[in-house]
Amino acid sequence: MNDQLIDNFGRQITYLRLSVTDRCDLRCTYCMAENMIFLPRKDLLTLEELEELCGAFIARGVRKIRLTGGEPLVRRGLMGFIQNLSNHLDRGQLDEITLTTNGTQLSKFAKDLKSAGVERINLSLDSLNRETFQKLARRDALDQVLRGVEAGLEAGLKIKINTVALKNSNADEIPQLMEWAHGLGMDMTLIEVMPMGDINEDRFDQYLPLTAVRDQLEEQYTLIDTPLRTGGPARYIKVEETGGILGMITPLTNNFCAGCNRVRVTCTGQIYMCLGHSDSVDLRGAMRGENPQEALETALNRAMINKPEAHDFRINRDGTTPSVPRHMSVTGG
Repeated sequence: MNDQLIDNFGRQITYLRLSVTDRCDLRCTYCMAENMIFLPRKDLLTLEELEELCGAFIARGVRKIRLTGGEPLVRRGLMGFIQNLSNHLDRGQLDEITLTTNGTQLSKFAKDLKSAGVERINLSLDSLNRETFQKLARRDALDQVLRGVEAGLEAGLKIKINTVALKNSNADEIPQLMEWAHGLGMDMTLIEVMPMGDINEDRFDQYLPLTAVRDQLEEQYTLIDTPLRTGGPARYIKVEETGGILGMITPLTNNFCAGCNRVRVTCTGQIYMCLGHSDSVDLRGAMRGENPQEALETALNRAMINKPEAHDFRINRDGTTPSVPRHMSVTGG
């Protein structure tokens, strides 16, 4: 499988976001319901199958792999998997292995991640206020997360803070979060709430357009647009007063699909060509069937044909009905 992964719109796929589990030790209100029913373990790809799948993507031009969940650090055996995956780094076949985490387990694994070849991570954090954090995450785990941040920085990991902007929860706290992150040498990215999955909440009440956030920040800070790109959907701003970088991911107010270079694969081996669409192709079935190499190549080719030009996220006034029925934790954050 040596052909590059190129979709019908001429976009080359060089970035794989791979979910290793749908399980998480938090229950963030914008992400999942309190009483989530997680997948049976037998439905998940084994770590050996995940390695095989990564190898297939790398052979077809993927240069960056981000491990996601759920919370990836709750997957047993993950460090060994990352260590094996890092062999592709050593051979020059892969540029980067990164990880998105909620930080609760990071104090345990920061040194191991660094030694396994992970240089930078994204850490999801929506509040520095313990009460607000507990309300949003439905768990009292802020201290664990902050210990994880400290351990990650001490281990030499470059950490970027990801914050979902929520109208009635953390909107007023965004400047404080930004100054805290920049003060520790961490960049920060703001994300608009995405209408995915039934969460027993009204997302219309949660939705805060980042255009409004920027307007508010410009009353206090000097924001300078930059040409910086990292292969993802964020657009980046330099904050003159803090010296740090602020990213903005705007799936609702500003479509960013023209330069899309990524696909997402779930922990069950379903490839979603677009976060905002429900179409998928079954890679697990291909890998576990007859002639798995040929079947996997065919499935990846079909995925490229089916990759849409753009997502179709929208939040209606009745924000209880999601644009996409599956939860973010199923696809991988």
